[in-house]
Amino acid sequence: MRLLLAWTLAAAAALAAAPTAPPARPDCPRLTTSWHGDNRARLQRVIDARGTCSGHTGAVAAFDWDNTVTKNDVTDATLSWALRHDRLPRPARWKDTSAWLTEAADRALTAACGTGAGTSLRTSTRPRCTDEILEIRENATTTSGARAFAGHWNHRRTVPQYAWVPQLFAGRTPAELASYARAARREALAAPVGATRVLGTHTVPAYVRPYAQQRDLIRTLHRAGFRVYVVSAGAEPVTEVWSRGVGVDAAHTIAIRPVLDRRGRITTRTEGCGGVPATRGAVIPYIDGKRCWINQEVYGVRGAAAWRRQPWERRPALAAGDADTDVTFVGDATGAHLVIDREKPELMCRAYDDADRRWLVNPMFIDPLPPRTAPYPCSTTAWTAPDGTPGPVRRADGSVVPDQAGRTP
Repeated sequence: MRLLLAWTLAAAAALAAAPTAPPARPDCPRLTTSWHGDNRARLQRVIDARGTCSGHTGAVAAFDWDNTVTKNDVTDATLSWALRHDRLPRPARWKDTSAWLTEAADRALTAACGTGAGTSLRTSTRPRCTDEILEIRENATTTSGARAFAGHWNHRRTVPQYAWVPQLFAGRTPAELASYARAARREALAAPVGATRVLGTHTVPAYVRPYAQQRDLIRTLHRAGFRVYVVSAGAEPVTEVWSRGVGVDAAHTIAIRPVLDRRGRITTRTEGCGGVPATRGAVIPYIDGKRCWINQEVYGVRGAAAWRRQPWERRPALAAGDADTDVTFVGDATGAHLVIDREKPELMCRAYDDADRRWLVNPMFIDPLPPRTAPYPCSTTAWTAPDGTPGPVRRADGSVVPDQAGRTP
């Protein structure tokens, strides 16, 4: 009898935690594309419960951009285009491009690319220069294997090689950077799915595709009265060019925002959040930084409070991401945490632990990963501390998440 009562109470609690919605009416905005498993039905329940179908408007949905809404990275596509068309300005000193750039990286970039403000890098004809820039962007090392960044930064608020990309365009205007993004977009959309190109010795994707399922989800959310935002760790002038293509305007697009000089040109400084002033990239929309930027820009939360999880009514109803960079804001969602599976450990540990039964895992819609054989090291190293050291993933009550096995095909 006690077991039956316990089971009944647990079942009632699970039902109470799930989003509820009235019976669907013919005029309720409906999703139309195919999703993995029951994800479409679960997303539809959130839309029905928190949108116009239930008489509500104004709920927030927040999406990471690269590899969440699109296949492949649009900032990398823009950097690729700029490297092939000699659009990067040559810095007076490479050390000036990042607060954390090492002497080894400065020497490698100077040797491969040269210096001298006022001219453009001739990367189209200097493959060594292209190689150094791409290696630092991708792996935070030089082509010889030396560390490219060193020093102290909060590893849950920034990562130097992400901040470095908009810093590489210091001296250009946002309009110029947006024009490069538009040219890269035309090229990436025209390239066939699966296409690659070689830059220096690096093979990089040559195509980008917005996922049809995410485009349909965003359109349906808009029709249901949601306020839809994009929050990305890419360069904001670049992300804005792409987000318009799925109906999200610049006012609803949040990414790395360069500080401009008096002439309206990009500098190596970026805007701050949560009471942190403008810096050389110390606070960007990255892990906890994405929460801060959503709290500040969407809900008007100022100062140190923007770093903290807000009450239910000041959190997105739905949030979507693909990587550990997204784990904090995706976890803040009150209706559904949508995860595109790219095998990023902290995000997948939380998704498969599914503490509130609202996590949805979906394989990539284009070229999904094969089944994972090794468990995620949730109990030991999947979490990254502010100082960069690994540790266990913990639930809100402090308990450790056990190692999780991947389960999507």
